[in-house]
Amino acid sequence: MCSKCSGAYASPTSPQNGAGNGSADPMTNFYNEVTSVQDSIAQFNSNVSRISDLHSRTLNSTDEGASRQNEALLDELVGQTRQLSNELKGRIQALASFPVTRAQDQAIRKNQTALLRQKFVDVLQNYQQVERDYRAKYRQRVERQFKIVKPDASPEEVEAVVNDTDGSGAQIFTQALSSSTRYGESRMAYREVQDRHQDIKKIERTLEELAQLFNDMSVLVAQQDEAIDQIQTMAGNVEADTSAGLKQTEIAVKHARSARRKRWICFGLTLTIIAILALVLGLYFGLNGGKNK
Repeated sequence: MCSKCSGAYASPTSPQNGAGNGSADPMTNFYNEVTSVQDSIAQFNSNVSRISDLHSRTLNSTDEGASRQNEALLDELVGQTRQLSNELKGRIQALASFPVTRAQDQAIRKNQTALLRQKFVDVLQNYQQVERDYRAKYRQRVERQFKIVKPDASPEEVEAVVNDTDGSGAQIFTQALSSSTRYGESRMAYREVQDRHQDIKKIERTLEELAQLFNDMSVLVAQQDEAIDQIQTMAGNVEADTSAGLKQTEIAVKHARSARRKRWICFGLTLTIIAILALVLGLYFGLNGGKNK
């Protein structure tokens, strides 16, 4: 198993300082994890290309031993890709909740996780299309093999054999084998049909898992958008409360300045009155004293 598919990953939640000086950008771990996730998405896409190639080899191989080997490789690679997809989902989710405090870092986190999420969804859609295409090709192969055994098969019989949802297809094929004049070739066709049915079931399982991943990513986006809306609402409330507080502070300052100014005016008036009284009294007593003499 490839190391990129099976290795554990660390959640980027503890920014570390570089060079031991405590001055490193707290977003360094975030950027490192973004790069690592991008590499894993590229690995996922490479896996899908290899899966497509192995599907093609399985369909086109005429050697039973080589076909078995291709199927084994395909099963292993599909398992690795399944694990990688689940890891990517978890890592993108962890990045979306990476702890940041600065407003610009919050915007970077939101944009980067949105880009990674879109890239991941794109490769999932590519994988889904590959599996759908090869499911159709496997079904076409089953149809051709059945017509080797029963060239005059009706459309209903062909559909029953290709889908084989309730086992009726196997019964129809067995009945056709008993009346076929090409016994050896018919037995080989029957074995291949059985193999292709197994391949189709595996593909349908993968398609179900991909559909669940799409659903999980949609739920994740909705949850994150709701969280972002709550944060923005809280930020708006804080800003409004801060603005209101500043206005109240400004009003209080104005009142304090006005009261202080009024006190100084009162103090000045008091001094003026005292000075006038002193002058009047001085004149009064001065004049009376002169008359007495």
